[in-house]
Amino acid sequence: QVRLVESGGGLVQAGGSLRLSCAASGLTFSTFNMGWFRQAPGKEREFVATIRWNGGSTSYADSVKGRVTISSDNAKNTVYLQMNSLKSEDTAVYYCAAVARHLITTIAADYAYWGQGTHVTVSS
Repeated sequence: QVRLVESGGGLVQAGGSLRLSCAASGLTFSTFNMGWFRQAPGKEREFVATIRWNGGSTSYADSVKGRVTISSDNAKNTVYLQMNSLKSEDTAVYYCAAVARHLITTIAADYAYWGQGTHVTVSS
């Protein structure tokens, strides 16, 4: 059974930082590309960042580019999202997701597996 478990969310002041983690089990980590998405109240789920299965390339949404870094540790089956200079508009539930490694995609519907999400609240 595939499980993706996010952690690291919380309440932070604007300008602060958070590091989200996503621990994967039940899948061969190196056969999936990993992504982070977020969903704010009343809004659709949106792409944040993605990383190739070998960590070789990354992609970011324009709204977070320069403030967010996605990374992975295949030995730990874990993907991270380092978020700096947080803004109130970053407040959302953040989800980790996995997609087959032959797909390079920012579309949520393409991702096969999802975590339960972790809440990030940025106070201004």
